[in-house]
Amino acid sequence: RVFGRNAAALSEALREAVSQLPVEINPRQPRRSSFEVSLVKEDGSTVELWSGLRKGPPRKLKFPQPEAVVEALKSSLA
Repeated sequence: RVFGRNAAALSEALREAVSQLPVEINPRQPRRSSFEVSLVKEDGSTVELWSGLRKGPPRKLKFPQPEAVVEALKSSLA
């Protein structure tokens, strides 16, 4: 449930930052105990915006601050 709450908060922040951005949560089966955010560009390439795989314990380090991901998104789109 904590992953779902964090995903919902992050997707809302991304939609507010870039209004036309389609956001998908877990289009494929997610990796166990992981939280990752990727940008799939129009040409099909993927840019990792954030990964919590090597973070933690504590568990809260596995989740990004929405502002940090929004900044990474904006720099990837520029």
